[in-house]
Amino acid sequence: MTLRTHPPTPPGRQKTAHRLRALRHSRFLRFLLGQTASLLGSGMNTIGTTFAVLRMPGGGTDAVGLVMAVRILAILAVLLLGGVLTDRLGARSVMLTADLLRFAAQGALAALLLTGTARIWEVAALAVLLGIGEGGFGPGLSALVPGLVPAQDLTDANALLQTAKAVASIAGPGLAGLILAVSGAGSVVAIDAASYGVSVLALAGLHLAQPTTPRRGLLSDLGHGWSEFTSRTWLWVSTVHLALFNFLLWAPFLVLGPALAQQRLGGASSWGVVLALYGTGSIGGGLALLGRSPRRALAWSMAASACWVLPAAALAARMPLAWVAAAALPAGVGAAVCSTLLSAVTQREIPAEVRGRTSAFSGLGAFALGPLGLALAGPVAGAAGADHLLAFGVMWQLAAVAVVLAVPSVRRNGAA
Repeated sequence: MTLRTHPPTPPGRQKTAHRLRALRHSRFLRFLLGQTASLLGSGMNTIGTTFAVLRMPGGGTDAVGLVMAVRILAILAVLLLGGVLTDRLGARSVMLTADLLRFAAQGALAALLLTGTARIWEVAALAVLLGIGEGGFGPGLSALVPGLVPAQDLTDANALLQTAKAVASIAGPGLAGLILAVSGAGSVVAIDAASYGVSVLALAGLHLAQPTTPRRGLLSDLGHGWSEFTSRTWLWVSTVHLALFNFLLWAPFLVLGPALAQQRLGGASSWGVVLALYGTGSIGGGLALLGRSPRRALAWSMAASACWVLPAAALAARMPLAWVAAAALPAGVGAAVCSTLLSAVTQREIPAEVRGRTSAFSGLGAFALGPLGLALAGPVAGAAGADHLLAFGVMWQLAAVAVVLAVPSVRRNGAA
């Protein structure tokens, strides 16, 4: 009698299987597919809604700015409530409700656009509902993922989610442009609504344990969440770091970049190349982290945030398009590394019963100054010069990264 033996798995295949280990967990795979569909739809919706508003009677850049502003304000307004409800009711329940709201809002907008009856105030009102859904969904994301994969696979899970986000940021606008050319903005928004429907089905199929967090009053719950947030130096320091980055560097870059591209680099298509390479870098950064769990992950995350200075520095130095686009690639890599590792560390270190609230405080802190930065970038650049404003942001970010890495809890946290 002879024993049959199977040939050993080739090393390359073993390595690939290890890097995709998070996909072996069926609940995470289900959520990833639903989230990918939702992100792709969101990437399309930005283009669809913008062009819909521009083509309406009374539409224009001011109307587009209004629709964008009310959506962002709605997100910020409900983030903390979303965090409390996440810890009270469970991430899945809150995220499912948020996606149903987004599905209804975008479905209603699609119907108005397809029938040609939409007015700007209606688009703005539905943008508020969309923002409320987004603000409710956000805190749950950090709380949900640790329930779908074991702790050792959190980095891989977040890397896959980051990669999906980056792919959607490139593919979404491209698909929207194609659909706009052959159909119209209503069709684009309808597809976005359908994408939220896919996410609803994915979340509805997840079965997770209900939280046992004791319920207090709303203010008491918020106070407890704030105490948990501020008691972790590494958490509030990284949040402040990202808040000032968004205010002093990224907001000016997003506002001034297209204008400088129009003046110096060849116009909108050139700026599209820059953003496409940034997205490509984000995809590469997410894929590169699969199968890796670096020691001192938080320090690596904060160090990677220095890469954001590269395209802004290239613009400030009046470099040609090739250099600005090349600089955007490692900036995208840094964005993926920063986001993925920070998410994994936070999910490992924060107790499950307060993840929703700490995530809400972190998200609110990191992005609250963004709208102000967007509003001030143009006037400040007009007074000081666009190149000088971008150069200041670059110098600030480099100095801030050095200061953050000097904080002992940032260097220690996230060690494997």
